[in-house]
Amino acid sequence: MPNLENLKKQAKQYLRWHRERYHPVAAEIRAALPQFQHLDDHQVLDATFKLSDAQELVARQLGFSGWKALKAGTPAMSSQVKQAIRAPIFSGTEAQLYVTDVKASCEFFISKLGFAIEFSYGDPPFYSMIKRDRARLCMRLVCEPVFVGDVRQREHLLSASITVDTAAEIKQLFLEFQSAGVSFHQELRKEPWGARNFIVLDPDGNLILFAGPAD
Repeated sequence: MPNLENLKKQAKQYLRWHRERYHPVAAEIRAALPQFQHLDDHQVLDATFKLSDAQELVARQLGFSGWKALKAGTPAMSSQVKQAIRAPIFSGTEAQLYVTDVKASCEFFISKLGFAIEFSYGDPPFYSMIKRDRARLCMRLVCEPVFVGDVRQREHLLSASITVDTAAEIKQLFLEFQSAGVSFHQELRKEPWGARNFIVLDPDGNLILFAGPAD
């Protein structure tokens, strides 16, 4: 069990990550601190985040109401505290796309599919995340083939699935992409299980499914 000095160091690390705009820390801040729960990742990193906030984050992750309660209870921390911590809640998921040129791939998704860059690492970039509404995709640079030949097209191996809520939206989205000159592995069609979907083929051969209700 960490002692108080180690917990202080941990709080300072969170503060440093926030100042450096280390993207993954935004989700931890949002999950633990009520005042940040209504913000997206960029807004969390843009918001004021003080050492006291970082200390409260550490305290709440350990099941305490705040830093003061943690300091009072640290000597008596036991397995009972662990049991009081709520179960982890999944706050999101991102598909990983393997690409040979991260910048070019991002440009395709931005210009053709209406995404925007969430963050990008490296110069030139070797890893980026793009976002449109609540859908996120990660671009991971690879310098050699990941799949054998045209197996993805032959076996219809999807790299990501993105959904909309209504039949009107999936039709509108298909027409939007069609007007942008997007290449389709499968055009819009109604499936036997009651969905209407289409599959986009990106420049690296990744298959992205877009789906919605049929009616």
